[in-house]
Amino acid sequence: MSFKPDDPAQVARLIDHTLLKPEASREQIVRLCDEARRYRFASVCVNPAYVALCAAQLEGVEDVAVCTVVGFPLGATLLEVKAFEAERAIANGAREVDMVMNVGALKSGDIDLLRRDIRAVVEAAHTGGAICKVILETALLTDPEKETACRVAREAGADFVKTSTGFGPGGATVADIALMRRVVGPEMGVKAAGGVRTYADVIAMVEAGATRIGASAGVRIVEEAMGQAGSGAASGDSY
Repeated sequence: MSFKPDDPAQVARLIDHTLLKPEASREQIVRLCDEARRYRFASVCVNPAYVALCAAQLEGVEDVAVCTVVGFPLGATLLEVKAFEAERAIANGAREVDMVMNVGALKSGDIDLLRRDIRAVVEAAHTGGAICKVILETALLTDPEKETACRVAREAGADFVKTSTGFGPGGATVADIALMRRVVGPEMGVKAAGGVRTYADVIAMVEAGATRIGASAGVRIVEEAMGQAGSGAASGDSY
């Protein structure tokens, strides 16, 4: 079924409802899960320490995954540690893993290390029945480096490429999403994250090729979509 931008439910299904601030409290994480259950977001995306809590909060809610981050936010962790972090998160209930690639390896031209870094987490994720998204941190890269990172992520078996951590010098751009989609082709996922705050932002990213959105403003985005859809979709009770 093709994406309908005027359908708030379909908009919600694009969104990883995200809270990755280091000061996030247990109460805020529980609220994040409550919102995800109400609006039926694709996932909640949280730091690894909160995976077990989210899995408990969302038990029985099959269409909302628990997503976590690995090697976050710098990507400079040893690949063995990233793989272990992914394994532990999956054991605690994560079904999606967003790993930060080794940006320094790419900048150094060490493509073998970059490939091994990504593949280690991909294999850990897939062994545990989870999907793996590779965060490029596009604001730190040249266009040729973005292209290389996308190719290596695809070759390493990743399920998605993703723009940003939200902690770097910039976030998702339409141009970067279009570049990433062009390189990975039609089958692989592309996630826009970092600075996606409005319904209009979401539509622009989807039109450029994004198939998932990482956002801390998910509720506001879906409520904007409801307003665009008119009074017939104004109530959130069905989401």
